[in-house]
Amino acid sequence: MIVEPQGSPAGPGIQGQQRVARITRDFLTRHLPFQRMEARALDYLAERAAAVFYPKGAEIIGPGDGVARHFYIIEQGKVQSLQVGDVAVTGHSVLALGVGECFPIGAVTAQRPSTNRYVAASDVACFVVAAADVLTLMEMSPEFNAFCTRYIATLLNQSREQLQLLFAQQASDQQSLSSPLFQVGSRNPIQVSRDTPLRQALEIMSRAHVGSVAVVDAAQKPVGILTRADLLDRVVLAEVALDTPIAEVMSGSPYCLTEHASAYDAMLAMAAHGIRHVLVVDGEGRLSGVVSERDLFALQRIGLTRIRQAIEQAPDIGNLQQAARDIRQLAFNLLAQGVGAEQLTQFISTLNDALTHRILEQNLEHHDLYGIDWCWLAFGSEGRNEQTFSTDQDNGIIFVCNDFSDKEMLKMRLLEFARAVNADLDRCGFSLCKGNIMASNPQWCLTLEEWQELFEEWIRRPQPDALLNASIFFDFRPLYGQSHLADRLRHRLLDHAADNPIFLRSMAVNGLAVQPPLGKIRDFVTDLEAGHPGAIDLKKYGTRLFVDGARVYALAARVYQTNTVLRLRHAGARLAFNADEIDGIIEAFNYIQLLRLRQQQLDGVEGGQGHNLIYPDRLNELDRRILKEAFRQARKLQQKLRLDFQAG
Repeated sequence: MIVEPQGSPAGPGIQGQQRVARITRDFLTRHLPFQRMEARALDYLAERAAAVFYPKGAEIIGPGDGVARHFYIIEQGKVQSLQVGDVAVTGHSVLALGVGECFPIGAVTAQRPSTNRYVAASDVACFVVAAADVLTLMEMSPEFNAFCTRYIATLLNQSREQLQLLFAQQASDQQSLSSPLFQVGSRNPIQVSRDTPLRQALEIMSRAHVGSVAVVDAAQKPVGILTRADLLDRVVLAEVALDTPIAEVMSGSPYCLTEHASAYDAMLAMAAHGIRHVLVVDGEGRLSGVVSERDLFALQRIGLTRIRQAIEQAPDIGNLQQAARDIRQLAFNLLAQGVGAEQLTQFISTLNDALTHRILEQNLEHHDLYGIDWCWLAFGSEGRNEQTFSTDQDNGIIFVCNDFSDKEMLKMRLLEFARAVNADLDRCGFSLCKGNIMASNPQWCLTLEEWQELFEEWIRRPQPDALLNASIFFDFRPLYGQSHLADRLRHRLLDHAADNPIFLRSMAVNGLAVQPPLGKIRDFVTDLEAGHPGAIDLKKYGTRLFVDGARVYALAARVYQTNTVLRLRHAGARLAFNADEIDGIIEAFNYIQLLRLRQQQLDGVEGGQGHNLIYPDRLNELDRRILKEAFRQARKLQQKLRLDFQAG
C-alpha cells in the first residue's frame, strides 16, 4: 500500500501508479457496485486512484473544506460520518462506514461541500479518486452512474437478484411473473365488433378453441368481453336469441393493462376484481393480446384464480384453512421470483381480504344482522395493506343506531357475530390479538358517533395511551359492509387532526421514541432485544419508524390513504417534499419489509415476536450495507419529522 500524509493524495510515479492500479482493481472486484462495472470503466477507476492513510481521529473531509474534491473508498478500518450544521438541532448523529463503502457520494456528484464530517474511527486506508474523474466515470459507466444517483435503489435491485438465486432451486420450475404481458397469453386475440351476432362470435370461439372473445370498436380499442363463463347465465338461462348482437350480452368496460405491465400486475388485478381475463392493449389503446387465468396458472403451481375461486366457493372453514396455506405458498413463489415487498404485501393483503370476506359471509348465514347498518374495520398492518406472512388480528365494528334504547341489543348481536368471526380467522392462521383489539371486544364495537367521540378525545388529550391507540386505530379501512360509515369517520378524523398542531407534535414525539439501531463504532446496535443477543427486531426498530412518520405527515396533509408508501407519496406531493428524498425513504422501507418477508419464509414461523428478528452478522455484505443505508433513511425521516413539528 502507498502511504500518503493526511490531506490531498499525492501522485506517485509510473511504477507506483501501476502497483496501486493492480491493488485497487483487485480490491474493487470484491465489492459492489464496482464488481459489476464495465471492464473499461473499472480500469479507468483503478488507474486514477491513490492509496491514502489516515490515523485514528483524523478528519478526512468536512463542510469547511469547500466543494468536495475527492471521492473515498474505504479499504481498511472504520470511518465515522458526523452530521453537522443545520441538522445539529436534531441531535449529533453518528454513522459508521466500513470496508467497501464510499463517501461523500452526494457532495461529489452535486459538486458541493460535504454536509457531514468524516473522521477516522480507527486507522483507515482509503482509495481516493479526484471528483472530476468520478464525474467522467459516471458518463462512462451506466452501472456506476446508477449507483451514485440512486444509491439505495441500485443496492436493492442487487439484493433482489441475490434473493432470487437463494430461492432458485426451490422455485426452479416456476416461470417469472415479472415477464411483460406481450410475452404472456395470446398475441392474436379473437375479436369481433359490437354488432356481431352472438352465433357468429360463438362459432369463432369454438373454431379457435378459446374461452373468450374481445369486442372492439372501429379503432380496435376494447369495449367489452364475452367468456365461456358468461354463457350459462347471460345466454342459455336468459334464453337470448343467437342472432342478438354480442354488445347486448358482453361485459362492458373490460379490465385492460398495457403490453409492458407484468404478469404479476395481471395476477393482482384478477385477485382484486375476481375476473378471469385481462385484455392487453398497446400504447395507443388498441387490443394486442389476452391473458387468461390459464396463462397465469402456467406460471404457478398454485394458481391465483384457483385460490380466489376456492375462497369464494368455500363451503366451510376447512376449505378456507387450505386456501390460507395456498396463499402463503403462492406468496413464496412470488418472493422467489423477485417480486418487490410493496407489491407482495399488497398481494397478500388482497387475498387475505377475500378470505376475511368469505369468513364474514359464512358467519352471516348463522347470525341475524338484518336491518343493521354496520361495517367491519381492519386496523394496523391489515388496515395499511401491509400484511406479511405472520400477522395477528386487529379489527373492529362500526354501526348505526338511530334509537338509543336499541343500542345494547344491536351491540349484543354484533358481538356474538364478531366472536365467531374472530375464532374462524384464528383457525385460518390470523392469531387472536394479544391486546384484544378485535371486534368481539365491546370496547371496539361502537356506533359511528362513539368512534368519532373516541378519536376526537385522543386528539384533544394526546396522553401516552391515546397516542398509542391513535397509532393503531387511525390506520383503519373498511373490509366488509357499509363502507360509507368508514368514509365518514375518516373525513372527521382528518379534519380534527390536521387542525390540531399540539396533537400532531405529540404524534411526532411519539414517533421519535424509537431510534434506528445504528452504532457509532459498530454498524448496528444489536443488544436491544432481551433474550436475543445479536438480533434486531425489524418491525419495532425498522418498519415502525417509517409507518409512524408517514402517519403524522398524512394526518397533517389530510391524506385519505392509510398505506405507508401512498401516505409518503401523497403527503410529499402536498407538502412539496424533495421527490428524490421521498423515493429513498420508500425504497428503504420496502427493503426492510422485504427482509422481514424473506426471514419469515426461511424460518417458517407462523407467529410470535421472533419472526421479525434478523441477525446482521449472518447477513451477506450486500444486505448488511443496504440495511445500514435503510436505517439511515429512517433517521433522515425522523430528523425531518423533528424539524417540521418542532418535536424536540
